[in-house]
Order: sequence, then C-alpha cells, then structure tokens
Amino acid sequence: MKNILYIFLSSITFAAAQNEKGTVSGTISADGNPISFASVFVKGGTEGTSADENGNFQLKVTPGSMTIVVQSQGYASQNKTINIAAGEIRKLNFLLTEDALGLEQVVVSATRNRITKKEAPVIVNVLSSKMLNATQSLTLAEGLNYQPGVRTETNCQNCGFTQVRLNGLEGQYTQILVNSRPIFSALNGVYGLEQIPASIIDRVEVVRSGGSALFGSNAIAGTINVITKEPVINTWDIASNFGYIDGTALDRNITANASFVNESLSAGTTFYGIFRDREAFDANNDGFSEITMLNNKSVGAKAFYRPNDNSRIGADFSFINEYRRGGDRLSLEPQFTDITEELDHRTIFSGIDYEFFDDSRKNNASAYISVQHTNRDSYYGGLGGGRTRADSISANNAFGNTKDLALVAGVKYSHNFKNEDVITTGTEYQLNDTEDAIPGYNRTIDQRVNNFGLYAQYEWKPVEKFTALAGARLDHVQVDGFYEIQTISRASQVSQTVLSPRLTLLYSVTDALQFRGGYARGFRAPQAFNEDLHISSVGGEQRFVILSENLESEFSNAYTASFNFTRSFKKVQTNFLLEGFHTVLQNPFTIVSTGNSLPSGSLLEETRNGAGATVTGVNIEGSVSPSSQLYFQAGITLQKSQYNEPQLIFESSGNFPDEENVFLKQFPRAPNTYGFINTNWTVTDALKLDFTGSLTGPMDVPHVVGENGFVVLERSQTFFDLTSKVTYHFDPSENFHVEISGGVQNVLNSYQSDFDRGPHRDSDYVYGPNKPRTLFLGLKIGDF
Repeated sequence: MKNILYIFLSSITFAAAQNEKGTVSGTISADGNPISFASVFVKGGTEGTSADENGNFQLKVTPGSMTIVVQSQGYASQNKTINIAAGEIRKLNFLLTEDALGLEQVVVSATRNRITKKEAPVIVNVLSSKMLNATQSLTLAEGLNYQPGVRTETNCQNCGFTQVRLNGLEGQYTQILVNSRPIFSALNGVYGLEQIPASIIDRVEVVRSGGSALFGSNAIAGTINVITKEPVINTWDIASNFGYIDGTALDRNITANASFVNESLSAGTTFYGIFRDREAFDANNDGFSEITMLNNKSVGAKAFYRPNDNSRIGADFSFINEYRRGGDRLSLEPQFTDITEELDHRTIFSGIDYEFFDDSRKNNASAYISVQHTNRDSYYGGLGGGRTRADSISANNAFGNTKDLALVAGVKYSHNFKNEDVITTGTEYQLNDTEDAIPGYNRTIDQRVNNFGLYAQYEWKPVEKFTALAGARLDHVQVDGFYEIQTISRASQVSQTVLSPRLTLLYSVTDALQFRGGYARGFRAPQAFNEDLHISSVGGEQRFVILSENLESEFSNAYTASFNFTRSFKKVQTNFLLEGFHTVLQNPFTIVSTGNSLPSGSLLEETRNGAGATVTGVNIEGSVSPSSQLYFQAGITLQKSQYNEPQLIFESSGNFPDEENVFLKQFPRAPNTYGFINTNWTVTDALKLDFTGSLTGPMDVPHVVGENGFVVLERSQTFFDLTSKVTYHFDPSENFHVEISGGVQNVLNSYQSDFDRGPHRDSDYVYGPNKPRTLFLGLKIGDF
C-alpha cells in the first residue's frame, strides 16, 4: 500500500513539475543603448512578450529545447537556442545590430499578413520616411521615384496632374492603397498623389507586377500601399520648409505632428496638420504657368485601442482641403483669362478596423470599413486667346462640380498551421460612385462601379528553404456608366465575373541567395479612369476623353522572376536584386485623338481597345552599408513597352490636306531606361549629408501641333535630377530637439526647355523632372 501511495504522489509531483514553467529573462540592447518594446517569442510556439522601455524582458516558457527570437523594427532579428528545465530561471541577453538595408522590415502588402521582407514570397520594396526626408519630398508624388521600376510624372502644365508608372505601365494599372485599403479612386488618381503629405507617411510598400488575387482587379502593374504613422511613443514636432523655385516662386510648407500613448501601451492617438502654399512658376516667361499655384490645408488623426492582449481596434480620419490653379493671369476670375484650370478639393478619408487573435496566435480575424468622399469645384476653360462674344460665352460655361464616393468593407481570416503553413481567405466589397458635370459644355460622367470580391490563398512551406503561395480572387464587377459630351453620349453596362489566379515561389538557394518567381492574371472592366476625368487645353480649346462604343474588358498575364543576394561581410551589409518582368496585355485601353471637333470647337479623344501589347524588362538594384553611418543604394530599370502592331493615336478626319493617321509602336511617355541613386552619410551624431537623384531616359512624347489635334511624336532628352541636403541636429534639453536642414533640388537644373507658349499651347506637352533647380531650408523642433 505504501508503494502504491509513493508512486501516486511521485506521479503528481512529476506532473506538477512538468506543468511548471521556466523563465527566460534578460536585456535587449544595441550599441550600448536599450531597445524599447522589442518583441520576444518562442519560434514556432505561442509564448511571447515585449521588452519594456528599458529593454528588459521576462518570458515564461514550457520546459524543453526551444529557439528564442528577438525582433525590433530597424534591427536585424536574432535567435538563440536553449534547453530549459521546469522552474529554471535562465538569463539571456541580446545585442542587436542595425538593419541598415531594411531586410527585416515587417510588411503586409505581400500576403495581406505581417511578414518580414526576406521571408515574403514576392519582392516588396519599402520607401521609408527616412528616404522621404532625405529626398526633400513634401508629398507622396515627389518620393516615389526612388524605388526600382517606379516613376512619377507630371502630365499637365495647367493643373499639375500627376501619375505613377510601375514597370512601364500607366497610372491606371496600379492599385494605390491607403493603410492596405483600396479607397484611392479614379478621381484621386488625378491629383491625389500630391495631396498626401510625406510628413504623415510611416512607409510606402511597393509590390511590382500583378496583385489581383489580393487587392482587386486594377493591380495589373502592382500595388503601392501607403502606411500612415502609428502612435508608438509620446512625441511632438513642428516643422517648416521653405523652397525657392528657380529663384522666382516660393513654396512654403508647415507641418505639425503629435502622438500620445498611455503607460500600458493599450491605447494611443496621433494627430497631424499641414499647411502648404506654393506660388505658380512660369518657366519660359510667356505669362502661363508650368507649375501650378497650390494651397493645401489638411488635418487628421489615427488611433488604436487594445481591449485585451488578443484584440485591437483602429480608426483614422483625414480631411484635405486643396486649391490649385494654373494658366495665365491668376489674379483674375478664371472666365476672364485665356487658359485656366482651377480645382478646389474637399476630401475626407475615414476608416475603422477590428482585429482579433486567439490565445495560441494561430487564428487571426479582422473586419474593416473605409470610406473616401470628395467634393470638387472645377474650372477648365478660358477665352482661348480670343475676345469675341462666343469666346466669352464658352469661357463662362467652363465651371463644373464633381462628387466622388469610394467605399470598401471586408472581413479577413487567416490560420497558421503547426508546420508554419498559412491559409488566408476573405471577402471584400468595393464601391466607387462618381458624378462629374460641366453643364455649360453638356459634359457628364455618371459612373457607379460595384465590385464583390472573394479571395483565398495558401502559403505552403514543405521545407525550410521553399515557400509556394497560391491564391485566386473571384470578382463580380458591375459598371453602370453614362458619359456625355455635347452631342455625343455613350454608356457602359457591365456585369462580369472574373477569376484572377496568382502563384509565387520562393526558394533559398543558399542562406545568401534567394530565387523568386511568379505569375498573376488581372483585368480592367470598361469604365472611366483617372485620365478620363482630366480635361486639358490645346489650341485654345478643351480636349475631352470619352469611352468608345463596344469597349471590351482588358486582361493581363504577368510573369516575374528574380534573384536576391544578401550577405554581410563582417560589418558591411550588402544586397543585390536582379528582377525580370514580362506582362502581356489583351485589349489594352488606348486613348486615340479622333481629329474631329465638337460643335463648340473642343477636341474629342476616345478610349479604344488596342490590338495587344507587351511590357518586358529588368529591374536592377544594389545596396551597400559599410557601417551604420554610411549607406549607398542605386537602381535602374531597362524595359520596353510596345504594342504588338502599330497603334493608332491620331485618326485623320480628312478635312486637312497635310493630315494623316499617326501610329506608334512603343508606349508614349515610357522611357526604356530610368533609375535612381541614394547616398546617406552620418558624418557625426549631429551632422548628416544626403545625395539623391533620379534618371529619366529618352522617350516619345505626343505633341499636338494643329488646331484639329494633329499629333507629332517628339523625342525627349535624358534627365538627371540630383538633390543634395545637409541636416544639423542639436538638443537644447533632453526632451527638446532642433533640426536645421538645407540644400538644393535638381542641382544640375535638368529640366524641360521646349514648353509650348501662349494661349494655344498643348498643356499636356510636359515631361521630365517636376521642377527646375530649387533652393530649400527647413527647421524642425520638438521631442522626436
């Protein structure tokens, strides 16, 4: 009996010992300084914690052999394998090194789940707030040039319409996201890139090539995900930037930011405010602007609340009030000028999301809804150089109004299996409702697009070195559109269901060399995109775009393959990327000038289906960081974007003897070569130097030279836009810092020299860097 009792008590004691946790504690630091709030967890397990503000942590773990992982944004992760017994207390300190190349950054655009760049099965490039600051970028539009395969361009002298091109494709092929939500509508695509201030951006994630399986049908060229700043610690700052464009036009910019987080880190809020006032710039002294006058007043906030360790509620709100105007005699009312494009935007972005984890961190669910609403007053017109009664009537008829609503709502669920496979699925509803009316021209765009999407993907990791990501998105798109300009009216009634599959592979050839390959299919339904919502001036008249009859959907098949080499040679960190891309377009949407005039004298262009096109090229990027004080990065894109057969861009009306059809083989405004460089040097703790530049190779630019819209193709020159910046930092007190900066944008004054002149100019004939040589000074104060 005693033996049975002894065995029973021993069993209870052994079981209690097995259930007793071990404890791992220590300090996390870098260069002698503690790393606050770093993540500490068991690899492949469910136990985890965060360090405190002094870098100290304590983690309870199940006894046995395990690998402890430490991660912190801006530092390379570190692993240590230990064997710990029940009740044992193990001291474990971690000394992290700076991740100068950003390879350990956590991104969400690759898989719609949080994952490090190095583990992502697709290439994700990250434009950081540090890079935006180094390039003296005041807005998103100015900073995007400094990524492989990405190029922004200005398309109008009168209003400053900008678009971003990915891998040689036009702006409407790129899905722009704000905090991972596709609420950047076609109207926002016209001026929105210049309306998002750089001061509120935490990072921009760029995924090139098709992403339709995740974010929607328009992500043919890729996605640009703008992630705004989260409240992390208590900070505040006020900054002022003063620019002097070519010694004649002032650009004044003031920003204010503040973040507040409670002691338990369960709630936080960040606020921002922007004021920008830019004068118009006239490059050739003809009295007409090449850079628009701009006034922007924006405010916003972003907040989070964690009811418990397993859930998070987030909300954001932004209001943008932007006025821009270009043309001539800007002090007069627009109807008394020869040319004026005047836009007054009032835009609201808002959203709320809820995220939930279970205790094991294996299941994650989220729900979200975001909305954008724009009310825009516009004027596209003027006297066109004439002063007759008919000219005056036409000028008074050019006032218009646009209302634009975009909404996205959805739910997402993901499950992590024990073998680290991940399944993700979700459903999403997208709405874009646009009403654009200029009654005097009898011009109307009344378009409503409903998109019901269902997506799923499986991340398969059979072995440590190989990952396959297979997914598909099923979209049901309904377009109800009515388009009218004077005597011409068209309609688009679409109800279409399309499956867009996606497959990407990641194979680690060695610890330093990774191969990635992928395929994605995408489509665009017949509808008005950003270019169709812009009205340009040529020959003193307006130029309108309308959808052609029987416009069919456009489809794409995109292929990518890349090699990524990453290695540290002692303290020297290096990264090299070679990426090839090939995209095939079926029925590509192409704008054709008809050569016909409307009854008012305005020119008419039509969006038609082309015969087919291919975009092929390579992106090459290299980064080297010899130390934490020095960083070099350069990238170049070599590509060719061309139609399968000569594409009509001007259709002769036959009314003029010297007139003939104009064809092109290569995409307009698509240089075969473009790239960037970036050098950051921390000379001392107080002094930093930045040298950045963007290269734009020659390209074919359409130029309207006749009163009937006749087009000739001009070959542009090569441009190299170099920016130099020096920053000095000092601390009057522990919680008060001062930063003074200054430098020159476009040091070499590499700028277009053949702008059209006068009231009959082609306002779309603009290319190259968006501003000439510009001096700038900056001052920033606060606790940052």
